[in-house]
Amino acid sequence: MYERTLSARLSRASAPLLLGCLLAGSATAQHANTVLFGEPNPDGLALPAERRAVAPLTSPFYHEDSFITSDVRAWWVRHEFPDDLVGGGYASALAVQLRLALTESLQFVAYKDGFIDFNAPLTGGADGMIDIGAGIKWAFLQNWETDTHAAVGVGYEFGAGDEDVLQGDDEFRLWASFNKGFDRLHLGATANYTTGVGSEDVLGDSDRLFLHFHSDYYVNEWLSPVLEMNYYNTVSNGTNMPLGITGVDVANLGGGEDKDTLTMGLGAEVRAGEAIAVRAAYEFPLNDEDDLFGDRWTVSAIWSF
Repeated sequence: MYERTLSARLSRASAPLLLGCLLAGSATAQHANTVLFGEPNPDGLALPAERRAVAPLTSPFYHEDSFITSDVRAWWVRHEFPDDLVGGGYASALAVQLRLALTESLQFVAYKDGFIDFNAPLTGGADGMIDIGAGIKWAFLQNWETDTHAAVGVGYEFGAGDEDVLQGDDEFRLWASFNKGFDRLHLGATANYTTGVGSEDVLGDSDRLFLHFHSDYYVNEWLSPVLEMNYYNTVSNGTNMPLGITGVDVANLGGGEDKDTLTMGLGAEVRAGEAIAVRAAYEFPLNDEDDLFGDRWTVSAIWSF
């Protein structure tokens, strides 16, 4: 069982995070300037800068907010594996997501793709493509006066990735999100339920529940600190081999029913305008459950249009 103190983790996190905060970035608005069918929401366009929430930062494949935006998000993730469970090592991933407002309340979300490099005994040192996932989000509640928003979504992950990097699983996904603003403070929560579809390998048919919490605070026109928490649980093994590790948000490994992982991410968004944002977060586990989560750096840039 690996153990590190919270202070030690924050010490490791401080230097890269401060460097990320010095990068020129900018604000992601929670409205779309580009709407494919129709016109942008005038109430959303009139929103003061301090009331605009930061988009989710950690767990990028599954953490979704309730806002209808048009943007491109680039991601770099560096994930460290625990030494005593799988022999250590790390995985680095690069990905690009697209979100496109179809109407004022419907959004197309291409949420999963990219390339991952495993430098770890777990895979023998492999690299390859990540599975491809996309879906539709419907924001059924958009109350700009009270800053209250809610949405639901449905998605499908195509098992087009490489099995050498623990990919290749088809997956059906349902999610729901809720966001509430209190002037400069913005809170959000997302729930995901995923189930394997037609997979025949040992990595792919468990049902999983993911819960995500987001908070950010608007300090000034260029800075918002962010705190997020993520919870991953294997609801049912299905046809998976119970390996004792879940794969959290990267791979479907079964892991045994009621297996869970709880993490916290601390980060910030830096802004210099209305169209581009740069963010960084350091994430670490809060529970002692054996899993693939050692710690993780997530860095992303967003271009809103």
